[in-house]
Amino acid sequence: MDQTEEYMAGKVCVLTGGAGSVGLASARALLAAGARVFLVDRDAAALARAASSLHADPAHLATAAADVADSGQTRDYLGRAAARWARPIDFLFCNAGINGAIVPITEYPEDLFDAVMAVNVRGTFLALKYGLPLLADGASVLINASVVAVTADPGIAAYATSKHALVGLMRVAAKEAAARRIRVNVVAPGPIGNAFQADIERRLTQVVGRDATAMLDAAIPLGRHGTPEEIAQMVLFLASSRSSFCTGGVYLVDGGMHV
Repeated sequence: MDQTEEYMAGKVCVLTGGAGSVGLASARALLAAGARVFLVDRDAAALARAASSLHADPAHLATAAADVADSGQTRDYLGRAAARWARPIDFLFCNAGINGAIVPITEYPEDLFDAVMAVNVRGTFLALKYGLPLLADGASVLINASVVAVTADPGIAAYATSKHALVGLMRVAAKEAAARRIRVNVVAPGPIGNAFQADIERRLTQVVGRDATAMLDAAIPLGRHGTPEEIAQMVLFLASSRSSFCTGGVYLVDGGMHV
């Protein structure tokens, strides 16, 4: 690799939801830029497959299976990441998330609402609570909050609520961490061509009675779903010093869907 492209060389990057397509694409982009990557996912088998697919030097990649909504497991994976390379964490990507049901508020299962909030909001809160003390001064934090962080649709009460909440959490963290030059931002992807989105669209098709994928493409000015690799390029930008004056922002990567 051209050494001039390794602008993340030696940086320690922690990514939750590492077995998913966005987490995996982001890990690949960070590794290509010279970073050391610590992948976290609650599905140990999927995590192992994801790590294997990266074909990375073991000196640059480590993993931990963990439930991000669990306080003890959060402290453990963050501590292991900092210890793995014996240096502070330079980039924390809070990417883990679940989508919940697509039903009206009056029918929304309470236990499922709580589960979505636990992973999406509590999981991110815990990562910040226990991760900020382990971050290097001048580090970057990024939260994956979806285009639903700035919009909403019928039937997604838990998901939309959780993603809106993440914007508020990000804004608090951005102000609290600024004294250490730590930047905190949100990336807000639109519909992505991956299994997570396909599951949403399969269920949405049943609710609206028409092809949800075609419906969403028609609502996106650029006329298509995005790719995990396109999201990963924004992740890489916000992880690096190339975004050194960016904090407290919501970075939409949605083909214009929010307009």
